[in-house]
Amino acid sequence: MCTRFLGIVALTCFASFTLAEEPTKKPSSTAAGAVPARRPTAKAKGEISFDDLKFDIEKGEAYDPSKLTETIKALDGKQVHLRGFILPSTLFRETDINEFVLVRDNLECCFGPGAALYDCVVVNLVDKVTTDYTTRAVTVTGVLKLKEYKYPDDSGHFAIFNLQGTEVR
Repeated sequence: MCTRFLGIVALTCFASFTLAEEPTKKPSSTAAGAVPARRPTAKAKGEISFDDLKFDIEKGEAYDPSKLTETIKALDGKQVHLRGFILPSTLFRETDINEFVLVRDNLECCFGPGAALYDCVVVNLVDKVTTDYTTRAVTVTGVLKLKEYKYPDDSGHFAIFNLQGTEVR
């Protein structure tokens, strides 16, 4: 046990010494709005963000499927990992949750009338998977689907994305 601990300390000291001797690298500059270099690799593994769901529609504007980008259409039916926050106002309980709305941030402005349709995803957990409410960000893994959710009075859409979740972490 002591040998293992000393080995870790020695390795840590060596790594610190080696890193200190290397010249400091400045981060490369990117154009405003440019996607970081690691992003395509993450996308290839199914890691998406709410930015990948964004399309040209104003908040409160009527939904027009023709405005969806080819990138969004290509995500339909694909296995993805999406990070966001559980919207508390869509819950009926705090434990053993199997359905909720995942939003871009933890403010309650991203769902309902006047919200951007690309800032929320309706999550249905499948295969007896459940989760508990948390105020922290979660990552939901599952199959993303384009699915229109309309208000009961047919006054418009409140969501257009569905995630058939198989894991929440």
